[in-house]
Amino acid sequence: MKRAPAPAKINLALVVGPIRDDGRHELLTIYQRVALCDHIAVEPAPTVTVRGFNEDTLVRRTLEAVADGNGNAFAARIRKRIPIAAGLAGGSSDAATALRLANELRAEPYDEGHLRSLASELGADIPYFLADGPQLGSGDGTELEPIELPQDYWVLLVLPHNAAKSSTGDVFAEFDARKGERGFGERRADVLSALGEIKRPRDLAALRKNDLAQSPLTGQLEALGAFRADVTGAGPTVYGLFLHGAHARGAQKQISPIGRTWLTAPAWYR
Repeated sequence: MKRAPAPAKINLALVVGPIRDDGRHELLTIYQRVALCDHIAVEPAPTVTVRGFNEDTLVRRTLEAVADGNGNAFAARIRKRIPIAAGLAGGSSDAATALRLANELRAEPYDEGHLRSLASELGADIPYFLADGPQLGSGDGTELEPIELPQDYWVLLVLPHNAAKSSTGDVFAEFDARKGERGFGERRADVLSALGEIKRPRDLAALRKNDLAQSPLTGQLEALGAFRADVTGAGPTVYGLFLHGAHARGAQKQISPIGRTWLTAPAWYR
């Protein structure tokens, strides 16, 4: 049996463009892991099974993709801590971690290129979780480039109690309906320009806000001392970045009546 944590991610920037020929959207995003994790265990088994999280479909599909077809399959156990349907990519991280662990258990493991190809087919966020460190995602989000970003700050995550999570598909459909892709080239250039100037944590504040989702909580977190606050992914989770742990803990206490909160930090490794 092999075990590993499956960390959540936040999008430090997310600008979205038109629909591509493959049905996905052109986008540019900055992926950053955080230390809030699920935990995954994988072992050889006669048939594919997944325990611990009844709503899973993605880990099962992943294990089916990596089984060798000769009766050598895998069983996984998921211990959830990352909230589901929250914009934190917990399902994608679980799938990537299961993919990596199952591959290590194969008699003939796939090479990294084949693993990345499998991950891209399974979901746009999954390849990110096979790489270390912050990554710039382009194309449909699966084209990755390592980037250097400051890692010395605190991350406060807030999931509002009254948040009605729309499906990711619905969020993108609403974006298309309001013709949100207009000006994508300029927004993309703005993110790349700001990215080139980031030397310290406060410089992250210059990045554009999320194209897909907004929240009044961002203003509240900034009023409580966050140097940057935004929605992650398609939402509804909002993050606030803080330079000092005491300020982050104070903000967490102030905002906790509004929603579930987690105080965490950037994480580098898968």
